[in-house]
Amino acid sequence: MTDLARNLEKVRHHLDRFTAEGVLNRIAGAAVPAASGASFETRSPVDGACLAQVARSGAEDVDAAARAARDAFPDWRDMPGAKRKALLHRIADAIEARAEEIALVECMDTGQALRFMSKAALRGADNFRFFADQAPTARDGQSLFAPGQINVTSRTPIGPVGVITPWNTPFMLSTWKIAPALAAGCTVVHKPAEFSPLTASLLVEIAEEAGLPPGVWNTVHGFGEDAGRALTEHHEIRAVSFVGESRTGSMIMAQGAPTLKRVHFELGGKNPVIVFADADLERAVDAAVFMIYSLNGERCTSSSRLLVERSIHDEFTARVAERAARIPVGHPLDPDTVIGPLIHPEHEKKVLAYFETAKAEGATIATGGTKPTGEGLEAGCYVTPTLFTGARNDMAIAQEEIFGPVLTAIPFEDEEEALKLANDVPYGLAGYLWTSDLTRALRFSDAMEAGMIWVNAPNVRHLPTPFGGMKASGIGRDGGDWSFDFYMETKNVSFATGEDRIPRLGG
Repeated sequence: MTDLARNLEKVRHHLDRFTAEGVLNRIAGAAVPAASGASFETRSPVDGACLAQVARSGAEDVDAAARAARDAFPDWRDMPGAKRKALLHRIADAIEARAEEIALVECMDTGQALRFMSKAALRGADNFRFFADQAPTARDGQSLFAPGQINVTSRTPIGPVGVITPWNTPFMLSTWKIAPALAAGCTVVHKPAEFSPLTASLLVEIAEEAGLPPGVWNTVHGFGEDAGRALTEHHEIRAVSFVGESRTGSMIMAQGAPTLKRVHFELGGKNPVIVFADADLERAVDAAVFMIYSLNGERCTSSSRLLVERSIHDEFTARVAERAARIPVGHPLDPDTVIGPLIHPEHEKKVLAYFETAKAEGATIATGGTKPTGEGLEAGCYVTPTLFTGARNDMAIAQEEIFGPVLTAIPFEDEEEALKLANDVPYGLAGYLWTSDLTRALRFSDAMEAGMIWVNAPNVRHLPTPFGGMKASGIGRDGGDWSFDFYMETKNVSFATGEDRIPRLGG
């Protein structure tokens, strides 16, 4: 039996449960269908097979979840931080215990390759451990002295919060958002993406089995136009943390405005990797290929624009094209697969349309630009790893977020032009700079309009560092103490230390 066959046998057992039971909401500790009885199908991008019927929630379901979060909030808020820490560590342990199940299910639900998803559950456990360790000190503040007074600051959890997560690496990103909310003392209503509901259902189940009290974490499934909107407009929800498209972020901001919701957005990106001639070109090729073709190119921090100094442009892009052409495309549960199917036929159609757009704009498809066939691939949402050359920065393929294994290469003459090209997009999430000139690296990174920049490295995350973008790429920062800044309110209490005369008004 091949490794693929063994993995298919394993995952069939886990998927049978969803096929039989469906994917239900989790509200106040109970698994419940949508109040209306409505549901929708979720299908695997691997072959279009139906995986499960999913609760299609509406305003009534969101209201029930929000009220459950409200009712659970006082006890969760007042629980000692050390006790919350221990509980969140138990959740991390439980995630690790079911890591294989989570990875296999996520592969079939999203199309992501097992070689990457096998680590996603462990990364989710790491997120819970990291924020768990901060729970005992999350409310700590400062003492600020002034003449005649001492000021003492503290933080308190903001209340029930809404968390709306995307379909790309949904398990890991859900833990990245929910773990700090729980560590801070907030209760949660989670609305996962409708394209990837399975592991969100596993995650809340794991948390409650580990001892999380009912109502602290509620999950409602459904579509953005009904469940999502009801969540962003609900008066009991004090803040909304959202990961997804920039256009959706602006809609959520408008929907939350009447109730003055705090918002945190991690949105789109059109991130440049800038390669100067003095860079370590072998490592730069490795990084450029990895950052666009891993995870199917479906991640916000992918380096989807390749800006290369003209003197090395042709050689460098030829090496990238040669490497891209050899990347294995196939079933996500095959250990050899690097690129699996895209999330959904709608998204596949969008990505494929950019191949015709590139040709119409005058770009060259150096490799890829097709839908692969054979070995059953035509039944799924597959596209080949693609490199566009001969491109300009004003082309749609250079300005718009394609969100697939598609890279656009553009040459530059000098540092000034490279910086102009890097910044000349609506987004400002991440950037990657390759040069051996330290002063150039300092100068260039300081002038780049991006919230996160890696110099001579791909995206290597360090959890205490701030994560977030500028411009159309988002509002706010995750990671370390920055997460608590969003989920908590800061309070100042001023104590008089002297008996200075208070001005007497009125006689």
